[in-house]
Amino acid sequence: MTKVFKNAREAVDGLVRDGTTLMAGGFGLCGIPGALIAAVKDTGARDLTVISNNAGVDGIGLGVLLETRQIRKMISSYVGENKLFAQQYLSGELELEFNPQGTLAERIRAGGAGIPAFYTKTGVGTVISEGKEVREFRGETYLMELGLRADVSLIHAWKADTEGNLIYRKAARNFNPIMATAGEVTLVQVEHLVEAGELDPDEIHTPGIYVDRIVHVPNVEKLIEKRTVRQRPNAAAIERTEV
Repeated sequence: MTKVFKNAREAVDGLVRDGTTLMAGGFGLCGIPGALIAAVKDTGARDLTVISNNAGVDGIGLGVLLETRQIRKMISSYVGENKLFAQQYLSGELELEFNPQGTLAERIRAGGAGIPAFYTKTGVGTVISEGKEVREFRGETYLMELGLRADVSLIHAWKADTEGNLIYRKAARNFNPIMATAGEVTLVQVEHLVEAGELDPDEIHTPGIYVDRIVHVPNVEKLIEKRTVRQRPNAAAIERTEV
């Protein structure tokens, strides 16, 4: 049975419904599964719980699901670039489970590895520790954090073969690899798709055993969350010369 689907809408079909818990890879706008997120929007599913480092920006990435009020709860680390997220949270429309970034990453990794919970020093003595089990090990205080799993993981990869073996490229190798292991069903959008056996086994980051559905999405637009530039030291001299 093939893992490759014609488009993102077909890949999502039958998997996302009201109340589904999703993981969405990416860091900022780098390595986000934009086509799959758009397909989730088209399902019309509501009351979604979404596990993601951040919530995209207004109108991009998970921001499109916030616009349609399809997300009920976010389990996140950094959400500071999304004004709509802030508005919905402050108005009580959106529930937020805030995590230190390293804790979020480890909760997802633990979920994918079959580890139900672990202890960390991060957050001890802060609001993060409220309602959580606290224990001492070797004279140090630790919090217990639960591993995270999702009904469906949505991830982005640079290259894949038809068996679902994945290669990520540079900074897009962020939350995607661990989320690939932590979904009951894992969907991946890939920029380059090749036949099974064409990838060098030493270059594969995620084995195909974790991947259930693949959609080929070439020519993905590489968006920049916040562009910061500086003027070249000799820009003024160059400008005078050009004039």
